[in-house]
Amino acid sequence: MDFGIGIFAMLDFLDPEWIFVPRLLLAALLGAVVGFEREYFGKAAGLRTFSLVSLGACLFTVLSLAGFQEIAAQTGAVIDPSRIAAQVVVGIGFLGAGLIIFRGFRVEGLTTAAGLWVSSAIGMSVGVGMYLLAAVTSILMVIIFFFLKRIEPEEHDGHRDHAL
Repeated sequence: MDFGIGIFAMLDFLDPEWIFVPRLLLAALLGAVVGFEREYFGKAAGLRTFSLVSLGACLFTVLSLAGFQEIAAQTGAVIDPSRIAAQVVVGIGFLGAGLIIFRGFRVEGLTTAAGLWVSSAIGMSVGVGMYLLAAVTSILMVIIFFFLKRIEPEEHDGHRDHAL
């Protein structure tokens, strides 16, 4: 599997870790694009949170793919890169749970929590080199956050009542 990105893959004199820097930058940028809408509307998680979640998910994914290859080669150990990725999903679940608030029969923060979950998937997509998938997902998230909010009913002060 080639972990390089464009010209960075051809620059042999650079430390091999440098080929992952553009992935980290792209993941942070895509997270920021999505987080901007949340920030603009004053949600609990915004620009920085979405950027950090996407960046962290990308870093964990890169580490799981490339970070342990040398150890595997030296020891002959079989490495399963999906184990770290699976734990990213669990960790994001804890963050998301902290955003969801129950006030009486109202649930708040559910959309932002779901957005963080998808933002982590964007970071993971960038981490494995699926840039188009990550970019399209980011665009779809902005559409869902910004435009679909405009067509939802505005009853209950913007919150829906749910029977618990």
